Amino acid sequence: MSLHGEIEAFLERTQMPATRFGRLAARDPRLVGDLRLGRVPGPALAARLRAFLAAPPEWQPGRRGGAMSVRGSNAR
Repeated sequence: MSLHGEIEAFLERTQMPATRFGRLAARDPRLVGDLRLGRVPGPALAARLRAFLAAPPEWQPGRRGGAMSVRGSNAR
């Protein structure tokens, strides 16, 4: 299976948004979108992506990153 195929299967299996995957795996939220448009990762990036796929961090669908403080919300 191609690297792009492995990433798509991972996203479907984990329900991780494409932008979250890109941020976590390569610090590039546009990564998956670019791959879908034909971007070909270089050897270093491909190795980093395969390492991420082999040992992804714990992640649960529906969880937002970071906590919102009371000050940051519209609550009064």
